[in-house]
Amino acid sequence: MVQMCDTMVALGKATRDGHTIFGKNSDRPPNEAQIVEYHPSADHDEELVKCTHISIPQIKHTHAIFISRPYWMWGAEMGANEHDVVIGNEAVFSKEEVPAIGLLGMDLLRLGLERGRNAREALDIITELLEAHGQGGPCEFGGILTYHNSFIIADDSEAWVLETSQRRWIAEKVDDVRSISNGYTIGSEWNLASSDLVEYAIGQDWVSEKESFSFKEIYGNEMMDYITECTTRQANTSEYLEQKKGGIAFEDIARILRSHPVDWKPWKYENPPICQHTSHTRRDSSTGSQISEMSKQIHWFTGSSNPCFSLYMPFVFRDPYIYKGWDTASEKYTDESFWWRRERVNRRQSEKNPKVMSEVHKYIESLQKEIHKLASFMWKKEEFQKNVNEFEEFFKRTAPTTENAQDIDEEYLKHMANLNKEAGIDSY
Repeated sequence: MVQMCDTMVALGKATRDGHTIFGKNSDRPPNEAQIVEYHPSADHDEELVKCTHISIPQIKHTHAIFISRPYWMWGAEMGANEHDVVIGNEAVFSKEEVPAIGLLGMDLLRLGLERGRNAREALDIITELLEAHGQGGPCEFGGILTYHNSFIIADDSEAWVLETSQRRWIAEKVDDVRSISNGYTIGSEWNLASSDLVEYAIGQDWVSEKESFSFKEIYGNEMMDYITECTTRQANTSEYLEQKKGGIAFEDIARILRSHPVDWKPWKYENPPICQHTSHTRRDSSTGSQISEMSKQIHWFTGSSNPCFSLYMPFVFRDPYIYKGWDTASEKYTDESFWWRRERVNRRQSEKNPKVMSEVHKYIESLQKEIHKLASFMWKKEEFQKNVNEFEEFFKRTAPTTENAQDIDEEYLKHMANLNKEAGIDSY
């Protein structure tokens, strides 16, 4: 099984409101329930922090974070910290083997959020930890899949693309818009790199001279690029961002994260979708999704798979509206798990008539538009001060609490059943 993801960012010069917007779909094995959770800032006396496979020295203070993580690992697929640093990672494959043990890319992501006050600081922290401890070890529960990692690291002022191979790395500063998928994207121009990146490649006879060096060509794995279909997916997200550049907003990022090619079906397609669905021909799925809006300091998470069938719910680092996330999850279905209840429905809904799926998408987008409009209006500083009571009422209805998740779940199920009934299709 090969895991696939897509991550993107648009800096202020490319967005409608002049602030950074970030988005990511996390594509993983379909039974890896993904937990959205809050970790407050903390002071530490312990010497070590236990990551997924290894322990490393702990620091004295860590920042508050929201993360979306596969239930079994310490690290996270994506997240944000209280200083509005956001990070998403991608599985990438190089000519080099992945070590049997080390930090997962997801561990590096969480460490960058816990320790970095801005994008550049988080980048430096991740690369220092990478060089010191290396990356490696199984990246899926009970499996043997291993990979190297790439990242988009952003704040409201700047963003970076970081790509790695074992303990070596290369970084490019983003100009306006950027997307990454499951292959290397940095070529012969970059801003920062590990000290021996080029010399090592020359020593391995991968390239004869520095002038001929292109990271993606020299370190990349062409066969894995083909298997992951990353070139097509990254080209699609990049083209979309370029077309929207100058007016990119929340709904644009949501639309592409929920997108499928024309005439797409989960069991049959010619071009790879950004929103992945598990099927008998494809074993991975978009198990979680995030959008972050820096202007409002709101970080939206689905807490469920298939963003085309899911709502993004608002998480904020502002008392008393900090919610600790939700879910209890494992590799098996339980009624207590919001992620699994939605997963059961999402898998069945993926098998329905495409016409019904289209109606589902319209329903989700309409409901999302209403929630986002209220959040955007209420989060303006002057409106917040004038309308505190209304803001509190909005958060009572939309906050990502367990109770609200259950209410949304019930409303969703009722609407899906009606759509299926109208189309003459059996329900759940």
